[in-house]
Amino acid sequence: MDIQYSFDKRPTADQIIELYDNAGLPRPTKDKDRIQKMFDNSNLIVTAWDNDLLVGVSRSITDWVWACYLSDLAVRHEYKKEGIGKQLINLTKEKVGEQSMVLLLSVPTAMDYYPKVGFVKQESSFIINRADWW
Repeated sequence: MDIQYSFDKRPTADQIIELYDNAGLPRPTKDKDRIQKMFDNSNLIVTAWDNDLLVGVSRSITDWVWACYLSDLAVRHEYKKEGIGKQLINLTKEKVGEQSMVLLLSVPTAMDYYPKVGFVKQESSFIINRADWW
């Protein structure tokens, strides 16, 4: 398998929606405009491609010197356990550099995954939830 990673190749909203639905990532995929805005307003996106097929994405918001919020990590179901998610995380961390932490909020189904790829579970976060979007 020859997966190509890119900081520059941007997927279309349709490709993102298809990937998120395939990966089981709970995002507002019925709202194409919102998905597009999520990507338009992110400043660090790493994509993984198998030829022209989008197989993974890491979408982050960062200030480049203190914090990087990894808001989406998705890998196509049939490509899981190939190291793609870990590589997307590594490339994200490499791009933001040593001064910046990488933090995220995990979906319940990925709680066991993140410690395996170098994240430390924290008990010090707080959230003001968004209005229902389903």
